Amino acid sequence: MSFSRVSDLQARVLNCLQTILELELELKQLTLSSSMLKDFEELKDLVARIDDLALKEEEVLRIERATAQFLEELKEPLALVASSKPPSFLQ
Repeated sequence: MSFSRVSDLQARVLNCLQTILELELELKQLTLSSSMLKDFEELKDLVARIDDLALKEEEVLRIERATAQFLEELKEPLALVASSKPPSFLQ
């Protein structure tokens, strides 16, 4: 496997991880369990170690599918959080 191919796979996984981590503040508003908050810390650690990962295309596809499914499942709960916030001009 070429170096550029590995870098591409790592970039795709990194994109998935960063997408989830960007939702951390909104997800905390959903009163997450302590295990879910611990999972965020593990994701942050994984982002820091992304260069050390040896990835295969099949693994990356699985991670991408899982990320898409996770985001789909969050649409409704996050919409509720967003609708309960006051307009930004009142904050």
